[in-house]
Amino acid sequence: MRIAATMLLTLFVALPANAQAPVSFTNEVVPIFSKLGCNTGGCHGKLEGQNGFKMSLFGFEPAEDYEYIVKDAFGRRVSPGNAESSLLLLKATGQVLHGGGARFSLGSPEYRTVLRWIEQGAQPARKSDPVVVRIEVSPRERVFTGKIEQQQLAVFAHFGDGTKKDVTNLTQFETSQQRIAEVSANGLVTKNSDLGSAAIMVRYQTFVDVFRATVPFGGKVASLPPAKNFVDKLVFKQLETLGLPPSDVCDDTTFLRRVTIDIAGRLPTKSEVETFLADKSDERHDKLVDRLLASKDYADYFALKWGAILRNRRNAATDNPAPTKAFHAWIRDSFIQNKPYDQFVAEILTVTGAEGTNPPVVWYRELREPAALMEDTAQLFLGQRLQCAKCHHHPFEKWTQGDYWGLTAFFSQTDVKLPTPAKKGKKGEPQVDATKFTAVVQKAGLATVVHPRTKETLHPTPLGGQPIANSADVDPRKALASWLADKNNPFFARTLVNRYWKHFFRRGLVDPEDDMRLTNPATNDELLNALAQHFIEHNYDLKDLVRTLCTSQVYRLSSVPNKHNTPDTQYFSRFYPRRLNAEVLLDAIDDVTLAKTVFKGMPDGTRAVQLPDNQVESYFLSVFGRPDAASPCECERGSDASLAQALHLFNSEELQEKIAGKGSPQAAEKQKEMKAKKNAPAPPGIAVKNGGTRVAQLVSDKRPHEQKLRDLYLVAFAREPSAAERAALLAHIDRRPDDLHGAYAAIIWAILNTKEFQYNH
Repeated sequence: MRIAATMLLTLFVALPANAQAPVSFTNEVVPIFSKLGCNTGGCHGKLEGQNGFKMSLFGFEPAEDYEYIVKDAFGRRVSPGNAESSLLLLKATGQVLHGGGARFSLGSPEYRTVLRWIEQGAQPARKSDPVVVRIEVSPRERVFTGKIEQQQLAVFAHFGDGTKKDVTNLTQFETSQQRIAEVSANGLVTKNSDLGSAAIMVRYQTFVDVFRATVPFGGKVASLPPAKNFVDKLVFKQLETLGLPPSDVCDDTTFLRRVTIDIAGRLPTKSEVETFLADKSDERHDKLVDRLLASKDYADYFALKWGAILRNRRNAATDNPAPTKAFHAWIRDSFIQNKPYDQFVAEILTVTGAEGTNPPVVWYRELREPAALMEDTAQLFLGQRLQCAKCHHHPFEKWTQGDYWGLTAFFSQTDVKLPTPAKKGKKGEPQVDATKFTAVVQKAGLATVVHPRTKETLHPTPLGGQPIANSADVDPRKALASWLADKNNPFFARTLVNRYWKHFFRRGLVDPEDDMRLTNPATNDELLNALAQHFIEHNYDLKDLVRTLCTSQVYRLSSVPNKHNTPDTQYFSRFYPRRLNAEVLLDAIDDVTLAKTVFKGMPDGTRAVQLPDNQVESYFLSVFGRPDAASPCECERGSDASLAQALHLFNSEELQEKIAGKGSPQAAEKQKEMKAKKNAPAPPGIAVKNGGTRVAQLVSDKRPHEQKLRDLYLVAFAREPSAAERAALLAHIDRRPDDLHGAYAAIIWAILNTKEFQYNH
């Protein structure tokens, strides 16, 4: 017995070290190739592979990777009998020509791990290998203050058997803001020149986590406006941590113009300005918000917003406009009623019948296929862009192909029936009978989809949840709507409040507003969670949410920066000015000039913000960024300035006629010039009331110029002109005593071309 025990001990000691510690292909080998970039879309991870060698994208399918590495190409890539001569190692170390160059060096930890795996027989994943259930980065955040310049991260994998392992050397690191904080391949974070916060993404296998690096601005927050609600408390709390003093609260005229544009999509009237300024009560700001929310203008403006992202569109101006007009009216009525958001969404998702009687069918008409319906649902209502997961695991999130197709299963029995084309038209194109409409029906049978790779049958499954039992006679979309509105849903309320935060503050707490993945964290996660919880507790009341945002002190902060917060673009220490939307700007020009745009096919008096779809003709709206409503992303709306916009505001026939009047010498000269140009866009119709254009009224008005200029500024800017502005304008008028028409036309032209007029500030 003693001899046998001695022999066993001798044999055990004599065994090579690698025999005592089997290398896990899934947990150790594949992550090496992921970390080194071998399986990215630009290398061996693309669909067709690279130079005859293919890997699964980002190593998300280890079983497939094993086949590619060990069995593909007649098994020539690994040589267990002579591991060091394996082609896999020779190319990776640059000993044999490799298009990607040397990826690791001889004797490096990566080299030794792969070598050991090959020496052990290049085994596939073992059933006994522990399975990762989550990863954790430590620490989770760091504020770089004083002399702190760097932070080393550690990443731990937690396994299903309860064990934990440091996998820092196998983890990929990526920063969201290189100029704030950079990160090395080994997880060493170094602060950089810019101030603010950067998210460092860490990824191991299919799991991701985030470290937040914050570089304070260095200011001292000596005083803050008194907080009115939890929005103020949480924003100001973060500003104190960042050393970022906020701007002062804006004056009343600035607030009036700002909130009227943001809620009602228009300029305040002269009467509204004078009434608001005359009100000295402490509640005047709150009362103004309530008045705007009670107006039809609020419903008009938010119907415009939602119509675009709900794809309320026509493909051509000749298409039947009845369905889009009906859907627009349905959306607008929902805002007039203040329909709870969960009900609003449920009525869209679960609609059946024809679009002629059930307007939300228009949304289905534009999408049709179950996968497309799911993708829009996820992006619009869950803030998740799942398109990447259709073919492979999402590269920046935890979502798999199974998650993608499980969510798609909710729409698998939804059938979208399009109108049947009628006889050929004059140009040989099929014409659709205008009396026929798209219809949505729910087919009989169990709602399932087949996983395209595994061929597994998948039942309707919420993101991150378990499959929902469904029967052939129950519409699974109702279960989807119920899950969306569940108070424990981690996406639904957060997505909506983030979308509305962007509407009122120019950028979302998460930006882009519909890309709310773990690796794109909120700039103030505590605030985002508080807003979502408030929204849920108030039964998804959209008006209450708008009221909460617009009555906060944060919303009232001035857009004028102080010496500390000029670089701030994400913490809301000041109001971020933004260009007026195309429709709002056009209506504002009409309000100032008193020459209303006449839209073809629309009732007289229709404002641009009231247009039902994208095909109502308007060169102005096209140039200034009207969205095509072809996607669920609000990024379709153009907000950048362009040369075409500047030229249009400087010298277009449309603007000249609105300012100076159709029969004026200036407009006639401009019309002659435009006609001489080929392919010049035709100006729209313009309607002028009996009182005439603004210029005509100013010329005929016998009051002193000071009073007329005051009224003009109240309309355009919701404020009176400053002493310097008044003096300059009066001097301009005095220089043209025989041409008051031209003098006032020039003043209005100048006003319309100011940044103050074209921006909400």
